[in-house]
Formats: sequence, structure tokens, C-alpha cells
Amino acid sequence: MPRRLLYFAVSLAVVVLDQVTKAIVTARIPLHDSIPIIRGFFDLTHVKNRGTAFGLFAFTDSPARTAILTLVAVGVFLGVLAWSLTSPATLTRLQTALALVLGGAVGNLIDRVRFQSVTDFLRFYVDRWEWPSFNVADSAISVGVVLLAWDIWRHPQKEPETCTQS
Repeated sequence: MPRRLLYFAVSLAVVVLDQVTKAIVTARIPLHDSIPIIRGFFDLTHVKNRGTAFGLFAFTDSPARTAILTLVAVGVFLGVLAWSLTSPATLTRLQTALALVLGGAVGNLIDRVRFQSVTDFLRFYVDRWEWPSFNVADSAISVGVVLLAWDIWRHPQKEPETCTQS
């Protein structure tokens, strides 16, 4: 199997897993309800995020919010796709990272276009400290970004040599 096809399969798997889990949560957990999985630490909870990552801009009351967030998401998708297609397929860590980011971006973009919000359902907390709810797409994006950072750290770009005159 050609490498690029494998990376496409990773992206597709993220999209499918994300959409299936969101559909299950939507069908089985009423909006704003929770199911404790590990009491005091982890719940499945059904929330709708009208903003961006971690609920940023969720309470902005502009009719253009969804359109702007969708355009930004499409722009990021196109930029990451271009980066992936112009980078060597042999750079496994980079390509895997980009595939995870692409799959996550598409998963959340599907929700934003269909519902003008994103379904989140993974909730971690300790006492009154809580991490914002998130989903499979957000997880894939986060792992992809960590892999990208690792790749950049392990393979920094060399500075272009400058001409010096003596």
C-alpha cells in the first residue's frame, strides 16, 4: 500500500471514529446529561460547543460566528493538506501528525457545517477543576500537534546560509 494511502486511511479512520462516537452520544445521552465512568475523574457528557477549541468564542453572539469559524477551519484544513502533499511521504512522524490533524479537522468541520456546533462528550475533572469537554477529533488534533512539535524539535530547519562579504 502506498504511504500516502496509509496516511489517508489514518485521517479517514479518525473521521469515522469521531462521527460514530458523536452519533452514539447524541442518540443515547440527553443534551447536558452525564454518565459517570470513573467517579470524581471522568464522565461521558453530552454538550454542544458553538465556539472553537475548549469553548473559545462560544458565547460570542454574532450571526457570522459559524461562517467565520467554518472558513477558518477550511483554511486550516487546506493549509495542512498542502503541507502534507508537499512533504515527502517517507517522513512518517510528520505525515502521521498531519493525518491526525486533518482527520480531526474534518470531523469537527462536519459537525460545524451540519449543526453549527460541535458535539463534545469526554469530560475529565478532579474536584472542582475541570478540563473542557472534548471529542475524538479534538484528541486526534492534540496528538497530531504534539507529534508535529516533536518532529520540529527533532528535525529543526537549517537556517539558510547568508552571504558575507569581507
